[in-house]
Amino acid sequence: MITESQLNDLTRQLFDQIQFTAEPAGLYDPLRYMIAIGGKRIRPRLCLTAYSLFSDRFDESILSPATALEVFHSFTLMHDDIMDRSPLRRGVPTVWKKWNEDTAILSGDVMLIDAYRRIAKAPARVQEQTLALFSRTAAQVCDGQQYDMDFESETEVPMEEYNKMIGLKTAVLLACSAEMGALIGGGSPQQCEALYRYGYELGMAFQVADDYLDAFGDEKVFGKPIGGDIVNGKKSWLTVRALEKMTDKAPFFAAFSLPADTVEQKATKIAAVTELYLRYGVDADAKDEIVRFTDRAMDAISDIGLGLLKTERLRRFAERLVCRAK
Repeated sequence: MITESQLNDLTRQLFDQIQFTAEPAGLYDPLRYMIAIGGKRIRPRLCLTAYSLFSDRFDESILSPATALEVFHSFTLMHDDIMDRSPLRRGVPTVWKKWNEDTAILSGDVMLIDAYRRIAKAPARVQEQTLALFSRTAAQVCDGQQYDMDFESETEVPMEEYNKMIGLKTAVLLACSAEMGALIGGGSPQQCEALYRYGYELGMAFQVADDYLDAFGDEKVFGKPIGGDIVNGKKSWLTVRALEKMTDKAPFFAAFSLPADTVEQKATKIAAVTELYLRYGVDADAKDEIVRFTDRAMDAISDIGLGLLKTERLRRFAERLVCRAK
């Protein structure tokens, strides 16, 4: 079985060597920029990890679809940054800030097309299944983004509805990544289904961790300004949980509606909201939820015949993914 170090090297090489069409530069330079600013490459790494459980033969039939997952993810980020008015992504200007909104929209569109071109290189024996899985997932991610935008006009969001939204917006793409690797690698239907569930639960843990880090993380590690969700009045897991626990919600609504037009106002608003999070123990609740989802991910693959070494590989992947919030 290929080692984890080799998988890390392979994932890095995929994006060191990635090629996009040269011209027109105004369309494709933002793609090169978006990929070059990096990221954790979680989705292609998970795809390759799942594939490695069943095969040691790495060629374009798996490398191209794995790359497509990151290209697609970058497309969603490019458009999300416009909708969220985010000025930074991984510590550098977002595409719409560096170029303009029109460029970010069009370059994002062509990024989605590029992802489909790469997915189509899956082996013929599973090409139809792979494309169906990816297409279903892409539509679900858009559903999740719409729910996320809908929540902006809601005073409160039930936790059940919030979890449904992050399941669509975040978790299904990790689930797709894991199942795609298993499908192309030759896993059985049961194993592919179990790895989908592993990826989904892990995606839920990852999003709760992301919400936690938005309020309590280190900007240098997190890659974007801390408190962005609070400043923008965006519902997060912490917001939903805090309101669940409060009898008198007026102080929270007052803090959450504070102006955030200047640097000083932003700092005041972030401090007021995070103080309430801490007062009600929402930070600890988030950490407990991350553990719960991670345990569910491991339970999903506990009885599908992978053996100890392969199961431990998946456990280590899960631990690395959520360790930032510990």
